[in-house]
Amino acid sequence: MTPLMTIRIAAEALTTNKMRTGLTMLGMIIGVSAVITLVAMGSGAQATISDQIKGAGTNMITVNAGNFTSGGVRLGSGAASSLTVDDAAALRDIDGVQYLAAGASSRAQVIAGNANWYTRITGTDVDLLSIRAWALRSGTFFGDDEVRDAAKVAVLGSSVSQQLFGGTTDPTGQLIRIGSQPFRVLGVMASKGQGMGEDMDDQILVPYTTVQKKLAGITHLQSIVISAASAEETSAVADRIAIALRARHNILRAQDDDFTIRTLEEIADVRSQALGTMTTLLAGIAAVSLVVGGIGIMNIMLVSVTERTREIGLRMALGARKRDVLMQFLAESVGLSLAGGGIGVALGFAIAEGLSRWMSWRTDVSLESVALAFGFAAATGVFFGFYPARKAAGLHPIEALRFE
Repeated sequence: MTPLMTIRIAAEALTTNKMRTGLTMLGMIIGVSAVITLVAMGSGAQATISDQIKGAGTNMITVNAGNFTSGGVRLGSGAASSLTVDDAAALRDIDGVQYLAAGASSRAQVIAGNANWYTRITGTDVDLLSIRAWALRSGTFFGDDEVRDAAKVAVLGSSVSQQLFGGTTDPTGQLIRIGSQPFRVLGVMASKGQGMGEDMDDQILVPYTTVQKKLAGITHLQSIVISAASAEETSAVADRIAIALRARHNILRAQDDDFTIRTLEEIADVRSQALGTMTTLLAGIAAVSLVVGGIGIMNIMLVSVTERTREIGLRMALGARKRDVLMQFLAESVGLSLAGGGIGVALGFAIAEGLSRWMSWRTDVSLESVALAFGFAAATGVFFGFYPARKAAGLHPIEALRFE
């Protein structure tokens, strides 16, 4: 029997009972579409992180106070007072450092007229705009004089401006109260969105000296943000910073650092790896649907063999070989898997596109995920269809003809 005839007979057998065929394919459809959709969501999230990194600048380095052991207790990032203004001044002279902004932050209730909002108060320096490639929507940023004098001036994030003054009012020149102290608004930052887990628009930027002296009552720094001269130099500059800080803090070779240095590449790698692991896990769970669908195919094919025993006996009595019967039932099983896989691929594309359009969730459907899901569906059809096909091929013609 020719392959074309085998396929034609298999197609006729599958279309004889359309309802049963459709329900049998359902497991494959759900499994393939789930794998494609989940992988697309994970790939989209990883691409979003990559875009955030590019937007923030791949040459950014963050130094945080903390990460040392005291009295047997290991203190994390931000838990120490080891970074100083002198440290920041010394790091400016390191080869490869282009911009530097000292940082100290707090949180406070902010009041403007009848409106109020609880937000993060980020104390920083004049170089922050150059480091983060961040533009102003209106007004101006504070300068060196305001930093030196610990002036009570503020630049609002766009979300804070929206909450306090609405979307149409330019708050430049207005007075707000941070805690109990009045601040003059110098301007509003352009919308930046999420930046490595933080809402960049939900904060107020003030001179770091103002946070130290008038809001938090501290003399140390909590962080230092640095921009290397080029992305290629980032790792080398981070190493030089670590060496300089260890020397300034008199840290011996065997002792832990009392600071933490992170580059955006390191942060992105950690998050991408976590997302990759989660995507693989979810895709694995979705793949269980394919296995369940394969078991459903096997079950239906076994039922089909029982129902068509006399037909099989008649064909074998008329000269059909065992291989012909085996290939026919295997073709039916693979046909179910491929048809379900094809519909599942289309459904997966549609769901991914729907998430992207109507839920603003970025999705990237890769050809690798489509090939993997479709190939797995085909392999499942062969694997779970082989036993029923072999059982059909092993029937004795005389006994099959007598079967009731």
